[in-house]
Amino acid sequence: MKRRTWVALGLLAYIGLPYLLVQRLGLGLIREGRQGERAVALTFDDGPDPHTTPTVLDALREAGARATFFVVADRAEAHSELIQRMLAEGHEVGAHGARHRHAWLRSLWGAFRDPGEAARRVSAVVGRPVRLHRPPHGGYTLATVLGQRAAGLIGAHWNVEGRDWHPDSTPEGLRSRVGALVRPGAVVVLHDAGPGARVTGPGLPGLLADLRARGYRMVPLEELEGAVPLTPADLPRRVMGGLDAGLDRLGGVRPAGGRADGLFRVGRVRFPLDGVWLADGTPVPRGTPAAEFHVNNPLMVDLGLRRSVRLAREDFRDVAHDLVTRPELRGAEVVFCLSALSPLLATLGFETHDLPPTTAHRLHLWANLLRRAYGSPPDAPEPKLSVMGRGAFLERYGTPPNP
Repeated sequence: MKRRTWVALGLLAYIGLPYLLVQRLGLGLIREGRQGERAVALTFDDGPDPHTTPTVLDALREAGARATFFVVADRAEAHSELIQRMLAEGHEVGAHGARHRHAWLRSLWGAFRDPGEAARRVSAVVGRPVRLHRPPHGGYTLATVLGQRAAGLIGAHWNVEGRDWHPDSTPEGLRSRVGALVRPGAVVVLHDAGPGARVTGPGLPGLLADLRARGYRMVPLEELEGAVPLTPADLPRRVMGGLDAGLDRLGGVRPAGGRADGLFRVGRVRFPLDGVWLADGTPVPRGTPAAEFHVNNPLMVDLGLRRSVRLAREDFRDVAHDLVTRPELRGAEVVFCLSALSPLLATLGFETHDLPPTTAHRLHLWANLLRRAYGSPPDAPEPKLSVMGRGAFLERYGTPPNP
């Protein structure tokens, strides 16, 4: 085998597989909690910095919020008073690195040693062992993974990135971005030092106010329900979530109300069935402009059926708002869903219609696949069409647009 081939295989094993399995899929890492309660973990990297970290701590204190700080060892040693303030105000401290350098740019030995060295030095400042480690930039190699394991550390990643470090980022943009992406159980990465601090410091008070207004508690990672390392058994749920997101992008499907923590996602389609008549005698021909909604399956599983019904009544108001405000949905004549949830949707005002056998069989297989991925028994009811006319939907859940 040629030397170039060996080099390529070595890089795949050392960087490629850890990047895919650990950094992207999150295998072995904490990256999110369960969605059963409105709690979120805000995490801050790269500090402490005496010029910027106090601003972040002040905002958290004013909002009654607690967070997790991943600190660089030499900065923690130089500014131990800030570490003590973090602890006194109820925050969690984890290790970020002995030095702030991407794992891909380190030697194999340096990448292996860094998690343990960082944890030992940060622990000495904290006064007790730290258990969480997030490498700089969230970057992993095989040596990083082995170094975490050897030091007895748990890797902590994120599932919402504030991108406060981006040159075009602004405090209002950060507030808007995180507000749109956050959902129950989210782990958000921000920065209390470095380039990101110029955005996070000014933007944090408004962001915290928004989250509190939406009913969120801000807690350290150690208190986030279900925030445990991802195991191979969890991968189907993770992969299915990624597949859903990819299909949504291809189909122009977006979260209702522009918020990822809602129960529904909505997109414009042409009505896919023949021979459907609404109860008031209105025909719905194939090809009719329509709004199709999809359910946020992980949220529904974690909430349970009863709480999901209550949330659905609220979140259909976001769907109604989208029908009026999203240009591509203004011409939709019906709102519908093809799913096994027709009994639930019937209690919310939707008409139920049988599907053609071939369509029903295909959707039944898909529903059972989803249930397996999200940890529910694979015994989904028969899928049906749940549909409501635009006028009836807006009358029930929103205000019709002005003529």
